[in-house]
Amino acid sequence: MLPSLEPVDLTRYPLHEPGSPRWAAAVRAAREALDSDGCAVLPGFVLASYQGRLRAEGERIAPLAHHESRVVNVYNTEPDPALPADHPARVPLQRGNAFVARDRIPATGLIHRLYPDPAFRAFLAACVDVPELHELADPLAGLCLNVVADGRSHPWHFDTNEIAISLLTRAPEQGGIFEYVPGIRSADAENTAEVAAVLAGEGGDRVRRLRLRPGDLQLFRGRYSLHRVTQVRGATARHTAIFSYSGRPGVVGSAERTRQLFGRVLPAHGGPRSVRVDGLMD
Repeated sequence: MLPSLEPVDLTRYPLHEPGSPRWAAAVRAAREALDSDGCAVLPGFVLASYQGRLRAEGERIAPLAHHESRVVNVYNTEPDPALPADHPARVPLQRGNAFVARDRIPATGLIHRLYPDPAFRAFLAACVDVPELHELADPLAGLCLNVVADGRSHPWHFDTNEIAISLLTRAPEQGGIFEYVPGIRSADAENTAEVAAVLAGEGGDRVRRLRLRPGDLQLFRGRYSLHRVTQVRGATARHTAIFSYSGRPGVVGSAERTRQLFGRVLPAHGGPRSVRVDGLMD
């Protein structure tokens, strides 16, 4: 067994035994949850004996997060006055969370070792029913730690990557609920009217709510599902490791969005965005 898999509860999630009956059962359960709920939670993915270390590693790097409080829109794009007044891109949202970029997460950390692990990626690919998952080519956004402190939230948004996999490493005292609307758009349709309805508080029963626990792994189709983290309350910030993958190699975030999230860009973000999974706004 590779050291990168040591934190994983391999009894419940035998990543090291692909195709085995227990591996197949775990994959089947995740697929059924994704099909029915648009999201799969693998509870206790990280062993209880490693959760303290996981939390401590996150606490050490949290001060390296880029903090930015600004008004954004649901697509994280610049305002376009040419759009109709009722377009969701014209709805202002206050974002107040922070991210630690991949290049500031120690290579020896549990999450940094797990992210590129072939057995981990193969298991996740099977769970989301795709032939293969690739690490993002983005040197900052492929793996990051999301930090949401007291009074802050991560407003409604879509992900750049198709599949979002996250691991809660520290739970807040109050708030920090994950809310999402599965499949509200597709690669061929923005469905702006439905997005606008959710932003107006009219999502109704379409909006799902999850209170995650430390060590829980979440699989989520974040490119096409609107989602947010509600306001956190209390001295304990919410920490989440975000593992970002794509069904295609070479995916890199836009310079604009990268600067918003991490406060900087690298040469990789300056070239043409030739490898994209769709033509959506972002």
